[in-house]
Amino acid sequence: MLTIITAWSTILITSFLFSKKTLWPSITLQGFLVSFLSITWFFLQGFSFSDNFFLIDSLSGPLAILSCWLFPLTILASQSKLTKEPIPRQRTYIANAAFLQLTTLLAFTASDLMLFFIFFEASLIPTMIIITRWGAQERRLEAGMYLAFYTMVGAIPLLIFLLNFYSTLGSLHTPLLQSSSLSLDTQSYSGLFWATCNLAFLVKMPMYCLHLWLPKAHVEAPIAGSMILAGTLLKLGGYGIMRLSMMLPENSLPNTKIFMFIAMFGVLATAILCMRQTDLKSLIAMSSVSHMNLVIAAALIHTPWSYAGAMVMMIAHGLTSSALFCLANTMYERTNSRTMILLRGALLIFPLAGLWWLTILLFNMALPPSVNFSGELLIMAALYNWSSPAFIFVALNLILTTAYTLYTLWSTQRGPTPLHLKTLFPFQIREHSLLLLHSAPALMFILNPELIFC
Repeated sequence: MLTIITAWSTILITSFLFSKKTLWPSITLQGFLVSFLSITWFFLQGFSFSDNFFLIDSLSGPLAILSCWLFPLTILASQSKLTKEPIPRQRTYIANAAFLQLTTLLAFTASDLMLFFIFFEASLIPTMIIITRWGAQERRLEAGMYLAFYTMVGAIPLLIFLLNFYSTLGSLHTPLLQSSSLSLDTQSYSGLFWATCNLAFLVKMPMYCLHLWLPKAHVEAPIAGSMILAGTLLKLGGYGIMRLSMMLPENSLPNTKIFMFIAMFGVLATAILCMRQTDLKSLIAMSSVSHMNLVIAAALIHTPWSYAGAMVMMIAHGLTSSALFCLANTMYERTNSRTMILLRGALLIFPLAGLWWLTILLFNMALPPSVNFSGELLIMAALYNWSSPAFIFVALNLILTTAYTLYTLWSTQRGPTPLHLKTLFPFQIREHSLLLLHSAPALMFILNPELIFC
């Protein structure tokens, strides 16, 4: 595992060594090579590797692989805008993105929960730098402050809980906690105790009512920031909830019905809000909140089926949402606008891009037999076993998801082409490759879904 971490660290060094002409091709090639090396190593371990510092199991392995896969894609997506900047800024951006990748990967694979907490919080720093320095909009500093404030406030109760757990039982080593019966005493705990301990993760996912930072961060972030936020950073929240569940007393879960209701209401409320959005990136961000609230509901049910559904949903959403942000960025680079009414008629001008829009939006809609559908089916089955009325309530989301997906497709692809769009340069091979590399794993999981669990 140290070899993998060292290989990712070399990107930090080489970003300052390559010449101006070979910088982006070299970094992209190196990113793909290290990514393939890492993914191969994870699969060779069979998701069963553990030592004093690192842990690869069926929970952390798939998310670590997703993180490795998306990094070279973010580098590929960033080239068109960043190549116009001065070379020192380009080098700083690549080093910053590599540092973010490193902290995310270490957070997913750390075997000690305190190390996980440190890397979980450390990922905030490069994310803030990317949003506030390379964001294209005028409110990017405000978005960075929202992100920092929400994350830091949520982290305080988690840190107190981890320190208390360590002082009581003497260890935060995950394999030791899994193999032994170490847990807190079985006195009665309220649902508020569960929510307080998981507040940092509920903010990161984010849960409805704690989600206000996410649309703002997505709208202000550059393409790589949006891809990493949607693809991996939101998944840190789901991973943290499931990883921490083994430490929390079982009798705190039955008292969390109010948070289950908030999550279920959030699934529907954000799906309805999607149909009122005029900004394309804001719509995709709201759909991410809807999907992640479904994952929170699955984590609260706390059964093997719900956990399996949550894992599949996170992997599928990481690929689909990242691809949607790539598509939104292709339109933004050509029109300098994300207002959906100004992007109409794209199907006539870019017919092949229209096929990408249709494919990825159908994945986002969880059309059978996509892996998104498998995740939703597992979560819905677990929800039905938990409560039939809750299942009927959340099942309305299927109609709403279909509605805002068709609204997105109609608003961006159909209709008359706006008269102000005079020159639109064609899609590049780089952009088609980027979308193919997002879609290929999603299609592969249809044929072999057990790859997610190895």
